[in-house]
Amino acid sequence: MIANVLVGLVALIHLYIVYLEMVLWDTPRGHKAFKLTPEFASASKVLAANQGLYNGFLAAGLIWGLYLGAAGFQIKVFFLLCVAIAGLYGAATVGRKILYVQTVPAAVALVALVLSQ
Repeated sequence: MIANVLVGLVALIHLYIVYLEMVLWDTPRGHKAFKLTPEFASASKVLAANQGLYNGFLAAGLIWGLYLGAAGFQIKVFFLLCVAIAGLYGAATVGRKILYVQTVPAAVALVALVLSQ
């Protein structure tokens, strides 16, 4: 139960990231969230939307795993690992904040999921 709540939280985080990257990127809220200048946000809007789509796939995979219940264990593990690895890469190449927003929640959910078995 706790593990699935944590997996759901990771999915919600990624749905919010999708919204930020695909809808709010070129707005004051998007500028603030990603520390962007209006010029850079405007120039990179299409790239950000593509990035948002990938985050949407991560959320969709986690939601799929939740939908399957106990049968979705391996799917949830796979997508949590994808989230954690993407977060590690983002933290190494973009900023440490990504480690706390993406990798830590995924790792905590993964540990809870494995311990629930």
